[in-house]
Amino acid sequence: MFSMSRRTVLQSAAAAAAAAFGLAGKLEFTRPAFAQTPVEPTVGFYKYTVGDIEITAIYDGIWKKPHDPAFIKNVSVEDTKAALAKAGLTTDFMPIPLTVAVLKMGGRLIMMDAGSGVGQWQANATHLPANMAAAGIDYKAIDTVMISHFHPDHVWGLMEKGTNTPVFPNAELIVNATEYTWWTDPSRLAKLPEGRKPAGKRIAENFPKWKNWKLVEDGAEVVPGIQIIAAPGHTPGHSVYLANSGKEQLMISADTMYVPALLAPHPEWQGAYDQDGPTAIATRHKLIDRVIADNIRISGSHFPFPGTGVFVKDGNAYGFTPVQI
Repeated sequence: MFSMSRRTVLQSAAAAAAAAFGLAGKLEFTRPAFAQTPVEPTVGFYKYTVGDIEITAIYDGIWKKPHDPAFIKNVSVEDTKAALAKAGLTTDFMPIPLTVAVLKMGGRLIMMDAGSGVGQWQANATHLPANMAAAGIDYKAIDTVMISHFHPDHVWGLMEKGTNTPVFPNAELIVNATEYTWWTDPSRLAKLPEGRKPAGKRIAENFPKWKNWKLVEDGAEVVPGIQIIAAPGHTPGHSVYLANSGKEQLMISADTMYVPALLAPHPEWQGAYDQDGPTAIATRHKLIDRVIADNIRISGSHFPFPGTGVFVKDGNAYGFTPVQI
């Protein structure tokens, strides 16, 4: 049970989140925090603002991942099921949704990662084009795509299925130079684990051909009002983006805290897809502590749709409540 002081902190954070995202009613922190979150959302897009930035969260799909004892290192399936149950989520499978954010700011239309491509990542991750259209966003109008890292669920949407034709040939593609260099190193493919070689091969054969990449370094202002911040561990060059508008900020956190139901209460858990588990843990603490201390809004690729919510400290761990719509 929460103490009264702890409950007061949570309720204050919930009220702030509700106001920040323009929700009609008070956002309550409850146990379980995700109690009203369906496996799949009933709407395909959701708009909110941070200062003068208009953010459109767009639902791509969900990976209904079969339970796997290797998914979280040194933790049993029973442990992960217990965490899901405590959060009020299904325990029939590991629910991993994917949300793509599009920012309208400074006259630009900026896509944060490109999604997983229609049916290229998971068979039911096919919703991005229709939901973008429903939100009034034209693929051809995207000026910039900011890439967090080169895992398939974030970059297969850069290529057409089957042909690998670039989807955004005229948009600027921004990525941390470390991430690009690591994946496109000619010697990389032979060093990859067998399970990652198909992805590595597709990246190596296609990405270097494109002339619209902009490779940037940690801390650079990649466009006016957005800074890239290195967040290594999940991949060597995994990065987050911090958008600023007046006194308000939004951190697009990608896979830093990819399944909050598991990693918020257990930030020390290491995911199988974290290439450097200890570094990913240190990065997770550093960035989420900053979000809390500086009152920064946050979105995450695999948070429950619409992919945003609020974190609070809970000892050495965190509490998380998603914005629910």
